Amino acid sequence: MPASLQKMIGRIREAFPDDEAMVRLFVRCFTNTLDTTVQKMPDGTTHVITGDIPAMWLRDSTAQVRPYLIAAAEDEEIADLLTGLSRRQFFFLNHDPYANAFNREPDGSRWDDDETEMTDWIWERKYEIDSLCYPVQLAWLIWKNTGRTDHFDGAFREGLSRILSVWRTEQHHEEQSSYRFVRKNCYFTDTLSRDGRGAPVKSGIGLLWSGFRPSDDACVYGYLIPSNMFAAVVLGYMETIARQIFGEEALAREAAALGQEIRQAIERFAVVRNPYLGKVYAYEMDGYGQYLLMDDANVPSLLAMEYLGYEPADAEAARNTRRMILSCANPYYYEGSAAQGVGSQHTAPGYIWHIALAVQGLTSHSREEKLRILNLMKQTDGGRGMMHEGFDGNDPTRYTREWFSWANAMFCELALDYCGIRVKR
Repeated sequence: MPASLQKMIGRIREAFPDDEAMVRLFVRCFTNTLDTTVQKMPDGTTHVITGDIPAMWLRDSTAQVRPYLIAAAEDEEIADLLTGLSRRQFFFLNHDPYANAFNREPDGSRWDDDETEMTDWIWERKYEIDSLCYPVQLAWLIWKNTGRTDHFDGAFREGLSRILSVWRTEQHHEEQSSYRFVRKNCYFTDTLSRDGRGAPVKSGIGLLWSGFRPSDDACVYGYLIPSNMFAAVVLGYMETIARQIFGEEALAREAAALGQEIRQAIERFAVVRNPYLGKVYAYEMDGYGQYLLMDDANVPSLLAMEYLGYEPADAEAARNTRRMILSCANPYYYEGSAAQGVGSQHTAPGYIWHIALAVQGLTSHSREEKLRILNLMKQTDGGRGMMHEGFDGNDPTRYTREWFSWANAMFCELALDYCGIRVKR
């Protein structure tokens, strides 16, 4: 094991001298991604599978390696792995900015025979805003944590233009977008209505349309607010990179303008009034007046606002939104005899997600609350020594996805955060 990772494990041992179970859980989750999901490719890039599904998600692969950014500051080999992942992400993004998951080789493997524009590289082509956000976030974090800029190459520059083009198009999804997605003989959340176009939205109000949520479930209303928040943050990264790395003022202004449009639209349209809680941020909306008050376990989420770096203009609405999410007012908040937390439409009712618990801890300003959630995560591993997707709030031995690297990484990030060790952003 690299000395840089051993050093981080040592910090955890110091923080939990009387809790060997916590230390063992951290070590196993921390090393699992490098041991089982990361592969250095012949071209120098890095391929990262999500776990028990043999494909690389642009979203998951970023989240899976996030704790290693801390070690990369002093470990060139780990930094090389991360820059290799960034280059691979932008190869895939440039191949098809509407796809969410890709194969290691162009062998035609795929989740299903969907009606959309597939290639042999693509595992799944569900358009999700966050699939374009996460690669930019990773590239930015590599720069801020290591000082490396060699991943800001021609393919990265091309990717920035593709992202801006797609997002400008998806501000006018009804009139301008050619994207379609239909999956036959499936649960309704796995496909888009209206012959693959999705539910109607009002175009030109400043928000970005998304076909699917970060859970890979179809949006009910196409304006997914947490993902728009993430896009606004990432556009700020793009502005700075364009100006400071590429010296392209026009590109910087374009990114800044789009980011400002999205922020203004979020604050104008997505703040709605709940009769019990007051002003809150909606999870999804269509621009015609329909919206959902809820949150999902997957990130980006409303709970993850601060974690993603979004600064809400309405602090009261943000506080009320957190209260709503962590209560029965959120239809996906579950209270069981073993745990309480946020779940997802993606799993059975009553199943709480470790990712959401980690986000709850990472966005808490109470060190005691962080420790409480760490202990809750430790107690709900189902006896497997790793995190899962969802687990039964009454019986944690019932869970989905025994090998889910994203959840493992989120537990590690919370444990490090508790120790005061954080990714620079």
